[in-house]
Amino acid sequence: MIALGCDHGGYNLMVAIKQYLDEHGIAYKDFGTDSAESVDYPVYAYRVAKAVTSGECALGILCCGTGIGIAMAANKVKGVRAAVVNDAFGAEMTRRHNHANILCMGGRVISEEDAVRFTDIFLNTPEEGGRHDKRVAMVTAIEDGTFDENA
Repeated sequence: MIALGCDHGGYNLMVAIKQYLDEHGIAYKDFGTDSAESVDYPVYAYRVAKAVTSGECALGILCCGTGIGIAMAANKVKGVRAAVVNDAFGAEMTRRHNHANILCMGGRVISEEDAVRFTDIFLNTPEEGGRHDKRVAMVTAIEDGTFDENA
């Protein structure tokens, strides 16, 4: 299941993403918002981040005006690797190499069509493993406070 969340700036992208998920039979849980009225993005970032880190949902997608604020908020939750994506290459590599578990996009930066395309790439790109596992583990060690830069 995919966790979805957005603020007013990402609402139109999320409408398009939900249509794509419905058309492809991909299960999701919508954590809001449900309109283009102004709301506070950290609320939705937190809800999606907790759903992903608890295991309730396998991956998450968050949208705001730029993708930046909502990614920053989500990344404050331990275990989240949220990445802002503005192109297809980034959508692929953030999963393949960085093992991102939350895709973030901006409604004032990319089109609805691009958001759907990047969602498709993100959801269908496997984690590569190998040397990337070591690097992701290093990022996790930074988060845990156990990182040894001399190791």
